[in-house]
Amino acid sequence: MLFNSGMATSSSSTVWPVVHHERRALLQDLEPLPAAQWQTPSLCAGWNVHDVLAHVIDSAKTTRLSFIRRLIAARMDFDRDNAVGVQREKTPEPAQTLNGLRAVLSRTSGPPASLATRLVEAFVHGEDIRRPLGIRREYPPVHVATALKYQLRTTTKMGGGKEIAHGWRLIATDTAFDHGDGPAVEGPAIALLLAVSGRPVRDDELSGPGAPVFLQQLGIQ
Repeated sequence: MLFNSGMATSSSSTVWPVVHHERRALLQDLEPLPAAQWQTPSLCAGWNVHDVLAHVIDSAKTTRLSFIRRLIAARMDFDRDNAVGVQREKTPEPAQTLNGLRAVLSRTSGPPASLATRLVEAFVHGEDIRRPLGIRREYPPVHVATALKYQLRTTTKMGGGKEIAHGWRLIATDTAFDHGDGPAVEGPAIALLLAVSGRPVRDDELSGPGAPVFLQQLGIQ
């Protein structure tokens, strides 16, 4: 297996400034959003963009201890725990939910998992919201690659994309990243990250000999 990347590290001094920057950028993008658009279905199945924002806030407020307590209360069901968290942080008025995001802009708490998961959350959920709304953002490819590396080592049961990427060589076109063996699939790091995270991508975002079948596997073609 190949795994070559000139990516940044996932140390706290590297990760948290990026996460905080992404939270501020998301806030700025959503502040002018018309009320009707908050009900737009997100890339995250079953959630609209308001739901995803509530999840982002809930995740930012989660601590290691509260995560364990909540998971026990949810009978070890991650989906149930996430649903409870969304209902807790989602307010009747989106403007109030945005106030919740403002309150967590600089938090450095999280569940008991690799810090790279904070990057995954920031980038993937950022696109869960932005893409359906037609909002474009340029993410820092080197940090997206760090999130991508984590997803490729994590099983789909744990929210990763190890199985999705198996049998393919994924090559980022905007940063030094080359992973796997098999037909090559090339594209921006953010498109690769979304794909292995189970999100749809545009068929023109990925290229290379393996792209048509890989996209078909994802249900894009």
